[in-house]
Amino acid sequence: MAGASLEFRIVDDPLQIDASAWNTLLARQAAPGPFMRHEYLSALHASGSATAQTGWAPAFATLWRAHELVAACPLYLKSHSYGEYVFDWAWANAYEQHGLRYYPKALVAVPFTPVPGTRLLAVDPPTRQALIRSLVAWAADNELSSLHLLFGDDEDIAACEAAGLMLRHTVQFHWENQQPVAKGPAGPYRHFDDFLAALNQEKRKKIRQERRKVAESGVRFRWARGTDIRDADWDFFYRCYARTYREHGNPPYLTRDFFHRMASSLPDAWLLFVAEREGRAMACSLIGLGADADGRGVAYGRYWGALERVDCLHFEACYYQPIEWCIAHQIHRFEGGAQGEHKMARALMPVKTTSAHWLAHPAFADAVERFLAREDEGVSAYLSELGERSPFRA
Repeated sequence: MAGASLEFRIVDDPLQIDASAWNTLLARQAAPGPFMRHEYLSALHASGSATAQTGWAPAFATLWRAHELVAACPLYLKSHSYGEYVFDWAWANAYEQHGLRYYPKALVAVPFTPVPGTRLLAVDPPTRQALIRSLVAWAADNELSSLHLLFGDDEDIAACEAAGLMLRHTVQFHWENQQPVAKGPAGPYRHFDDFLAALNQEKRKKIRQERRKVAESGVRFRWARGTDIRDADWDFFYRCYARTYREHGNPPYLTRDFFHRMASSLPDAWLLFVAEREGRAMACSLIGLGADADGRGVAYGRYWGALERVDCLHFEACYYQPIEWCIAHQIHRFEGGAQGEHKMARALMPVKTTSAHWLAHPAFADAVERFLAREDEGVSAYLSELGERSPFRA
């Protein structure tokens, strides 16, 4: 069986792939996150959130050895660049200015979800390399402008680099439940005040002031996890989520049906914080939950919204409540999501994330490669600058 040839197949609906086979393959990976589970990806499609009509035409890639699924990845034909969080608008504009077609492009990513982790599911490194080579060949055969893999893990990026893809780096901000010490092992925080004690006086004072403002406004929080999140809570969350998007002039990416499916098929992956004032719900934040390869808990900041304005409420709902919960429940890491240098003031520290890119047009590929080299220098300088502004005590 090991010597059998590999067969590459594309399917236009993730429901055509056996969920057990996909999730079993995911569990073998170095960075298996909840957003790569079959339940999550299929719900995006079945709910109408990520479909051809919304610019995300599914073309999931699979690699088979006889009847065994040995590699797979979420693959989309994109007719725009929204919902990706690795920005290539300038590349698309350059193509258009030269009379060339940039869209559709091929994208290996989790829609609307800038969470780093495994993207190329495979039984071993050689099979992972075979998958990325098959993807490039497929993109070339279909005369696509480009192929992009976003927020991959180290094994994904190594396979992409070996296949000749160009690498691009961005910065996110993550909090770790680990006391910074000069010498010896650093243990987790015991409580929120323990965490505050690790910060310098300015940051510690600022966080206490921000939390006090929210508390003095009469806001109190409750949280619910998994099946304890009621239908009414989900309805309220979606009302807040949709309002936040519309306030920024955009329709929400995700439908209410998507979250209905999450409550049914993947409930343990969600934690909801609800802010209440005078017994009335008025804001909330939704956190994703998973585990790293060592079984340590990981929380992911995902969505938030408010029906009333309260000074510093966003910081309380999206950072302080989740961090306090993570400490109490011994969660190893809280990932705050894409962008947001202000997160450093809340002790979410800069982390480099990586994507990989293949462009079919040789001249544009050369130009992008030069651009990425300059951009990488800027990212390295930015990380060095941020490193000098640590919020922790010396």
